[in-house]
Order: sequence, then structure tokens, then C-alpha cells
Amino acid sequence: MWKLESDEDFFRIYDSKKFVAGYFDPDYGDIFPKSNSEEIISSMLKNRDKISGGIIMVPFVKFGLFDSDLNTSLTKVEEQVSQVNERLQMWKNFLSETHRQSHSIRISHTDQDMLTISFQIRFSKPTPLDKTSLSEEITPTLDILQKIGLL
Repeated sequence: MWKLESDEDFFRIYDSKKFVAGYFDPDYGDIFPKSNSEEIISSMLKNRDKISGGIIMVPFVKFGLFDSDLNTSLTKVEEQVSQVNERLQMWKNFLSETHRQSHSIRISHTDQDMLTISFQIRFSKPTPLDKTSLSEEITPTLDILQKIGLL
């Protein structure tokens, strides 16, 4: 169901409808020297070096309030804030149940009305840097997020 496509040093995650569902940023480890990082990462990808995990970034919450042409009512704002609070609670439960205390929330680079969340994922075994192998390792997490309505 999930498909990965390489984009320089990270991977775009596509859903079954071919929409971008998120991003996966591999943990390439300590790269030295830093000045050659692009070449080293390119070589790691080409050689399908094994990694132990990385960072998944997916949509966190869309507010539906920060459009420049917003014209609404107090009731609609209240409803939207309530929906945002429900989604926040769902994320709080997911993070707690999957023991992911460490995460980062930022404004989406493609939508100023949306926040994204990034969290670390550790693989069950050292995994080659190729789309198929990486997809097998991140699919269970993506499936859970989809099942509970967060993706």
C-alpha cells in the first residue's frame, strides 16, 4: 500500500492513491567529513548500505482557520478548534502507546495552516537503503497511523 520514492537524501512516502503521505529521512549515522556529506550519502544509497532507522514526518493537524480569506462565525471556529483538540488527543494516545516521547512539531513547508510531526523509528534489523526494504520496515507504523485515522 505504501510506496517510497527517493528524493536526494530522503524518501517521499506515497499512499495507495499516489498522494504524498509523508517523508522518511534515513539515519545515515555520523558522516565524516561533513564537507563530503552529499557524496557519502549518495554512495551509501548507491551501495544500499544498511541503516538502523530514521525519522518519519507526517501531517499532524490542519487548523482550517489560517487562510487569508477566512470569513467565518464563532460557532464554526469553536467546531474547528474542537476537531483539532480531538486530533491532538489521538496523537497524544499514539505517541504514548508506541512509547515515542521524542518528537518534533513544525509548521508544514507546503501549508501554513498545517503542522507536521516528526518522530524517530528504529528498525527491527539493519536494513538496506532501498525503497522496498525501507518500506517493509516503516509500513507497520504507517498502517497503525492510517488505522486510527491519523494518516
